[in-house]
Amino acid sequence: MLAEITEYLSGFPLWERTVLVLGLSLLAAVVLEVGLIRLARRLVSRTESRLDNIVLDELRWPLVISAALAGVWVLTATPDGSTSVAFQQQLTEFFGKPSLAVIVLVWARALNNIVNRAVEEVKDNGGRYDFAPVFSNVWTLLMLVGATGAILAIFEINITPLLGAAGIAGIAVGFAAKDTVANFFGGLALYFDDTYKIGDYIVLDTGDAGTVVRVGIRSTTLLTRDEVMVTVPNSVLNSARIINESAPQRRKRIRIPLGVAYGTDLDAFEELAVEVAEAETMTLDSPKPRMRFRRFGDSALEYELLCWVTSPNREQRARHHLNRSLYAAMNEAGIEIPFPKRDVNLTVARAGDDIGSLGEVERAAKEADQVETSEFTPVAAEEPADE
Repeated sequence: MLAEITEYLSGFPLWERTVLVLGLSLLAAVVLEVGLIRLARRLVSRTESRLDNIVLDELRWPLVISAALAGVWVLTATPDGSTSVAFQQQLTEFFGKPSLAVIVLVWARALNNIVNRAVEEVKDNGGRYDFAPVFSNVWTLLMLVGATGAILAIFEINITPLLGAAGIAGIAVGFAAKDTVANFFGGLALYFDDTYKIGDYIVLDTGDAGTVVRVGIRSTTLLTRDEVMVTVPNSVLNSARIINESAPQRRKRIRIPLGVAYGTDLDAFEELAVEVAEAETMTLDSPKPRMRFRRFGDSALEYELLCWVTSPNREQRARHHLNRSLYAAMNEAGIEIPFPKRDVNLTVARAGDDIGSLGEVERAAKEADQVETSEFTPVAAEEPADE
């Protein structure tokens, strides 16, 4: 097709050929901008998706520029150079090849922007592609390498020696940047496993916990509850045990331990605790709060209040409000909250007591000091008998 066009144009004088080709190129560019692109905009404005708008916005200028520069390239590609004011080789070097290079650059930029904007659009819509910034960076790198290779080929630059040097340099860089490579492939593995996404609250086996705010090629950034940014390499995350508290749903169940004294009316106590949980605004109505009797403790009947909150970030605040409300409600209802108690007997030595008995008292006191106590209830000391 190109050979037929150039052969046909070679039959015209230089000025006629130039006017014809450049005029047709400019006309094609105007028709694309005024006619086809405007019509396409009207069509895509009727759709709900913004992806077609992104594609049209990014392809607008590449199409117009390509149509305008195509005439320059075709003009320099005509085989007849005898009627040219400059040599054909010079015409190609200064006009034809630069025109192709510009076309390659604008199309590479447009394709890169289409993918990156599409990723951002999908991410904003809440899809699982929140991990896709990794692929955006990879796509940008591919476009850069591809455009560079195409431009070198257009200008007929031999890249064989560069490939050999690049192979050697690649081996050296691979050994030097092995951690970076491991982090990159670790990020890909995390994405395909759908381990987490931006906005999820995760807990690592090291004890670090926070909300995922950024996922990069090398690392993932967490925002803790203390509003501290923690950066974790992707290779570490790929081999670590990760608890995603935001998946498969963002709600989380919290457990409030409670103890009640032996002999308490358990039905009234359970009903009271459930009413407190239902009255708390930070807990969900569905699933409903419930009480569970776990075990017989040393000094209390041990319960757990189970209820749900909308997200893991609300757990600690909800736990605070529930503990205060439960304490106030149980005090008002007269329900005892037991705690460990120990009785300590004090013996006062009297005149004439045997030394051996005093040694027994001292040894008993030392043994009493070794007993773990949480609260002491002293009793009155014996009054010495009248002599």
